[in-house]
Amino acid sequence: MFGHFRECAKGFGFDEFDAPVLENEELFTRKAGEEITTQLYNFVDKGDRRVALRPELTPSFARLILQQGKSLATPAKWFAIGQCWRYERMTRGRRREHYQWNMDIVGVSGVEAEAELLAAITTFFKRVGVTSADVGIKVSSRKLLQEVLTRFGIGSEKFAPVCVVVDKIEKLPREKIEEELRELGVNEEAVEGILAATSMRTVEELEALIGPDAEAVQDLKKLFEYADAYGYRDWLVFDACVVRGLAYYTGIVFEGFDRKGELRAICGGGRYDMLLGALGGENQPMVGFGFGDAVIVELLNDKGLMPDFSKGDTQDLVFPLSESLRPQAMKVAAKLRESGRTVDLVLEDKKAKWAFKQAERVGAERVVLLGEKEWEAGNVRVKDLRTREEVDVNLDDLE
Repeated sequence: MFGHFRECAKGFGFDEFDAPVLENEELFTRKAGEEITTQLYNFVDKGDRRVALRPELTPSFARLILQQGKSLATPAKWFAIGQCWRYERMTRGRRREHYQWNMDIVGVSGVEAEAELLAAITTFFKRVGVTSADVGIKVSSRKLLQEVLTRFGIGSEKFAPVCVVVDKIEKLPREKIEEELRELGVNEEAVEGILAATSMRTVEELEALIGPDAEAVQDLKKLFEYADAYGYRDWLVFDACVVRGLAYYTGIVFEGFDRKGELRAICGGGRYDMLLGALGGENQPMVGFGFGDAVIVELLNDKGLMPDFSKGDTQDLVFPLSESLRPQAMKVAAKLRESGRTVDLVLEDKKAKWAFKQAERVGAERVVLLGEKEWEAGNVRVKDLRTREEVDVNLDDLE
């Protein structure tokens, strides 16, 4: 799967980066009100510094972009596959330690960047055998909720906490959502307005509510137009409830989901143009996504698409029939490996029966046997485990 992540990103012209798994805690706590701040694996180190294991890759990515400064050529397209940790209750598709594939674009202000990232996500799905009948991608815009809050006189300081609550709409009863919004100081009229706006299921409904000139409407219309051009329009579903729980998102947001509704979000992301400013730098247009390894594995297992890992990918098992031929067996193994073959060399004094069972266990295609008589003639005996045929092969012809 990591290979598919990497090949897909490189196929879209992205460069790979990595960052330390341990970061300053402040990098993840600058924005108050986020659920993620309660899920940190954080502690004080021996230098009396507050540090945390990274719960996601985007803040580390932003820090690296800031370090590049004016030398960064834009648009910059970076990706990473990194280990992340979150201290939370483990459920199906949610682990405290997981790997995440991130792709991010810096320096493109239009939704062309979002369209490109969604193309990469759908390309990955198709590579692993998942179709638009299995998975959809919900899209919306944070600007929609901003527009609603502005209409009801709700200050910008409440925007991030409101987003955290709205992000739970599909997980909690309506009464609980209303209660949490009231606890944030949102008045009754605004609560009704927020719930009405987030119930929209088409861009046309949204347009009727907030008008055709609203940025959220224009962005979403253009995104669906680009999706038609790329050929993945059937994957997209407009859903005004999607805001993503992280405070730094500012525009288009999206979330992959299984059509049966049995799993957690498969992936998610969006635009976050203000993050660099929050970290003390100069803001730049930025958009990206995170794609964890846990939920997609559940989906692939459910659909019978996970490869069979019960056997390895060894091609040759090299087995000396006597201890005296062990140096020669090492020579043969080295020769095969240099030619590009994957080779399991029997390192102990074992019986032939054991060697053939081992070859079956690791999924070997051939067993290369070294016997005294064959070696003296400059040969080894090769048994093809698929055809069960045995032939003597000269060392020069072995690979």
